[in-house]
Amino acid sequence: MASRGANQFISRAIDGFTGFPGAREVARRHLDKSADVDRAVRDVIEQHIRLAGIQGFVTNVGGVVTMPVTVPANIAGIAVLHLRMAAAIAHLRGYDLTDPRVRTAALLTLLGKDGVAEARRGRDIPGTPFDVATGTNEPDPAVMERAVAAVTSQLVARIGGKHASLALVRRVPVLGGAVSAGVDAFSTYAIGRFADREFPPNVTVERV
Repeated sequence: MASRGANQFISRAIDGFTGFPGAREVARRHLDKSADVDRAVRDVIEQHIRLAGIQGFVTNVGGVVTMPVTVPANIAGIAVLHLRMAAAIAHLRGYDLTDPRVRTAALLTLLGKDGVAEARRGRDIPGTPFDVATGTNEPDPAVMERAVAAVTSQLVARIGGKHASLALVRRVPVLGGAVSAGVDAFSTYAIGRFADREFPPNVTVERV
């Protein structure tokens, strides 16, 4: 069940669904507009920062995906947004999004730099997202399960921290909304910059 849930989650986030364009389409639109890969990467990150800051967006998206564990819609929603962003960056840099290694690597970026370091120390993942994306071996299903568990745990902790912050300002609705939007936007910026570093130009794979 965990494996099926993870695969559905990754597929929805990367390939898209009705009303939610996939990573390739998002990448194509920005590249067509800027005609420069690095500029397109920056535009992808900025777009997703704006989307993350829109109140209600992540909750609405979260209702259409299945995570391998029962988690609030807000967590699933922001994870979908972050994973599509990371996959779009990988695609722009020349990585093949049909490759399971690249899809797993995109998922791992959701851990962020510190989360990846912690997961590597605990041997939950075999390396950095770049290591996984460029590895010579197909990813072990057990690696995927551990990666999903690590990502889910990190997201739950991250959202829990946000809710703790909101508890301090929940009596002031406007302020609470601003804090929530700011936290989601900042986390999106951090993940975007991390994915930017983990997917340097890959000249061995041609974008399609």
